[in-house]
Amino acid sequence: MTDTPKTSDGTLMHLPIADRLATDIIDGPWPVGSSMTLEDIQHRFGVSRTVAREAARYLEATGAVTIRRHVGLVAQDPGTWAALNPQVIHWKLHSNQRKQELLSLTELRLAVEPAAAACATHRASLETRAKMPVLALEMRRHGEAGDLEPFHELDIEFHSTLLRNSGNELFASLAPIVETILRGRVEINMYPSRPSASALDAHDEVADAVWKGDAERARKAMHDIVDEVSTVIAAR
Repeated sequence: MTDTPKTSDGTLMHLPIADRLATDIIDGPWPVGSSMTLEDIQHRFGVSRTVAREAARYLEATGAVTIRRHVGLVAQDPGTWAALNPQVIHWKLHSNQRKQELLSLTELRLAVEPAAAACATHRASLETRAKMPVLALEMRRHGEAGDLEPFHELDIEFHSTLLRNSGNELFASLAPIVETILRGRVEINMYPSRPSASALDAHDEVADAVWKGDAERARKAMHDIVDEVSTVIAAR
């Protein structure tokens, strides 16, 4: 058995092809219900049949296509895809549906993250609770200085830590999704050039409430963080 071919930078060759095809379905160039063969993929992208087949399997695993004998890959309605698959989220965030996708994801965050923050106040370990004010302090330092790359990484760590330490395995399972959302907002330039003072204050408030075991204060402050995101996205 041979390894799946890779590009010069180490990326599996079928992944950018799958990305392009999935985005074509979402944006419309590949109409839902129409088909494409492996030969079509080989010709379009100049790749081997092995790479085309891997791209097809990758798309099929997310529900983006079905593979039919003697027909090929049949594009499926994006509304039926595996909506919580981080790869599907990534595709939709890089399509012309990005705003609606962000709004839907933010509604999900509003339903989950305040509850996760509240749970973490009494379910997270003392070490984890003590870590939150440190993360918030570092976020403020980098955010106010305009050091956005380390700020974004700290923001991901802040939210992921609370989800993973909420004591709820379903909340914890959403940590990779929230990471994809936060990274996606940066990649598509739908993140403020500098974090607002109110957002930094709200992160401080969540961190302090988690450290002190104040569930309702943690819940409200986290709601304020995500609700502000919703307002910014809607305004754009």
